[in-house]
Amino acid sequence: MSTTDAMKLHGAFSWNELVTNDVEGAKTFYSSLLDWKLTDMTSSCGAYTMAKAGDTEVAGIMATPKEFEGMPPTWGAYVTVDDVDAMPERVESLGGKVLMPAQDIPDVGRFVIIQDPQGAALMLITYFKKD
Repeated sequence: MSTTDAMKLHGAFSWNELVTNDVEGAKTFYSSLLDWKLTDMTSSCGAYTMAKAGDTEVAGIMATPKEFEGMPPTWGAYVTVDDVDAMPERVESLGGKVLMPAQDIPDVGRFVIIQDPQGAALMLITYFKKD
């Protein structure tokens, strides 16, 4: 099983994303610190930077969205689930909360932001099947 396949398993951490108010500073810091190769692109969220370790995409960097202005820069983690739309009910039944309802990331997958009973936030994602 390849690394990419392993990251698509239910329960596996599969993506990391930095949301920051200083994208250029973050790019300089992390590319120097971790020898990441960075590629700028445009996504549904606007400007986005893909980070590669060797030949493997490992993370993304983006500016803080307007609806989250004032939030400190933060790393977010995505965990793969088989059916993201089934997660809100399950999260709530276990004492957690849904912070943002499920929505699509075009050409990538569908995700939801949840909070566990202890207060930690996490993104759950179901990737779209590629033909």
